[in-house]
Amino acid sequence: MIGMPRRFLRLLTRRHVAGPAWWSLVSRLPVYLMSLAMVLVVREQGGSYAQAGLVSALYTLGMAVGSPLVARRVDRGGRRAVLVTTGLVYPLALAVLVRFTGPAEPAQLALALLAGAALPPANACMRSLWARLPLADDERELAYLWEALLTELLVICAPLMLAALMLTGSAGLGLTTVAVIGGVGALGLGLTRLPAGVSGEGGRGGAGAGSGGRGGGGAGEGREERAGQGRSARLLGPLHHPGMLALTAVMAAAAVPIGLMTLAIPAFVDTHGTPGRTGLVYACWGIGSALGALWLGRARPERPLHQRFPRLLLLYAAGTALPLLATSELTLAAALALGGAPIALVSATEMTLVSTLADSRLLAEAFTWASLATVAGEAVGQQTGGLLVEPLGPHGVFAVAVCVALATALAAFACRGWLAAPAVTAPVGAPVT
Repeated sequence: MIGMPRRFLRLLTRRHVAGPAWWSLVSRLPVYLMSLAMVLVVREQGGSYAQAGLVSALYTLGMAVGSPLVARRVDRGGRRAVLVTTGLVYPLALAVLVRFTGPAEPAQLALALLAGAALPPANACMRSLWARLPLADDERELAYLWEALLTELLVICAPLMLAALMLTGSAGLGLTTVAVIGGVGALGLGLTRLPAGVSGEGGRGGAGAGSGGRGGGGAGEGREERAGQGRSARLLGPLHHPGMLALTAVMAAAAVPIGLMTLAIPAFVDTHGTPGRTGLVYACWGIGSALGALWLGRARPERPLHQRFPRLLLLYAAGTALPLLATSELTLAAALALGGAPIALVSATEMTLVSTLADSRLLAEAFTWASLATVAGEAVGQQTGGLLVEPLGPHGVFAVAVCVALATALAAFACRGWLAAPAVTAPVGAPVT
């Protein structure tokens, strides 16, 4: 495990990698704490929890609706203009929300929706850049492992950063500060110079694929069918490829057990321990995932990625079963730490598959859909867990999570063929469909 930090360091300090990797880290700070910060701001303004929940929900809705459109703009026109625009609009919208609106006022609701839609697409931009930077295959897999590990670290550390800011000021000041930091990071990521030919977004070209296609006989034959396929491809974007569609569905299903356990863990601690320690028990899950990325990531597997992925999901399902053995908050913490070890590696493999399956002209949108699938799966799991925790109890919800994880692994085995077939990318200069 000692060698993994050294490998990460070598990767992240490479020329043309250090700049975007650093700025992307800064720009992603708001992603993992803004919903919580918004609830705290509305409560600080004197609003109710219902009003705080509405504002936070609208922010999330704006993010869910806006992010695919923003990512599609990145793929069509390039990352720079999008990151600079969102890097300015996002912190401005949140600063106005904090300073000039009250709890659940129409202006506050509209600004929450706007801020969610204007969240800088740092995740999608950086993950698509990893696919384009001049790296060897094992370095690219290491890069996506770093992305998965970074997610765990930000989930653990970003709320601590907000808490530290609130010690020296208000929740509003903390939210505004984090939003400005995220905006600065987006500007830095957008303005960072990349090697020639790496930016890759906006693959429209002048002398495109159509030059020289003028004189073929039967040009009209099948034109209507191709037009229909073109409209479908434009509407679905990267999801037009069956492998990407299958992977996105598997990612959503794999996130459902996370949502289920998010409800079962506090219910278990309420029954078998001290409710005030729920956060500590929950943190063991993220710590186990981060350590698992360092430990399991050392392996140099020989199997192709599409064959490794279902096996990793089986390992993930086995880890999900360990909380069934818990009898106290201490044993649950240990079960989560051990059982969570494969989570970051599963996430890294998912990202690597996205980079290989998606059309290289649509990578930002592909990674955005992948992230939304995970968020949607967790949301379904949380809602289902909330409904089941009363009648079934925590162990019953843990059992449901195991069943869903096993079914997801079986589905991944069933669609291995689709996961092995990358999208056919049009020649350079061909118009984006």
